[in-house]
Amino acid sequence: MKSSLKTFALASITACALFGITSQGTAQVAVGVDPSQNWIGFMNVFNLPADGGAYQFGSSWGTSDLRASFGGNTLTLAPNINVWETTDTYWVKADGISPNKNMDANMYVQNDALAGQNITFFGETLANTLVSPYTITAFIKDFNASYSLVGSQTISLSSGQFFDINLATNPGDHIQYGFEMIGPDANPATAASLGLVQVVPEPSTLALLGLGLAAPFFVRRRK
Repeated sequence: MKSSLKTFALASITACALFGITSQGTAQVAVGVDPSQNWIGFMNVFNLPADGGAYQFGSSWGTSDLRASFGGNTLTLAPNINVWETTDTYWVKADGISPNKNMDANMYVQNDALAGQNITFFGETLANTLVSPYTITAFIKDFNASYSLVGSQTISLSSGQFFDINLATNPGDHIQYGFEMIGPDANPATAASLGLVQVVPEPSTLALLGLGLAAPFFVRRRK
């Protein structure tokens, strides 16, 4: 059944996936890996754990600079190579071959219209070939008006596995969902050996969303 459902086209999940049920007055909504949404890139930079791991800075980045991009419905994420410069010891150690910073790359959608709702973020991990120490998670985050984190849910991504996470959010907050990859800045010459991640919309859930059956589906899956 899984393979046959892969023929379903991507739905506009954020706009159309209201389940039409409530829990203690809170609407429930599903969002997915939707290339039609406005995906944002943000990078946090830290010293390497071996060097104490201190936070350095954070700033908005182009999604291509993160090495996060859509090809059709498939989102591919890979270790960052954008800062590699062997003559700059801020990013590369003096040996010219070892990374000198830990990169926390975030590829996400911010949709504050979701605030105050119970949100489910779901998809399918086609592949995760990242090598240690690189890690990747899917997340939902709830920030207050001053962007202090007040709630979050995360899940690690595994090859060939579906993921879904749920978070009850507060009215008036900033709501983000997406993916976070953490690991050293990478040498472009060897980056291919470090692996990548590919995620897509979950086809079975897309089909159920189209039939208005997504809510009972989530209940059954989690039992």
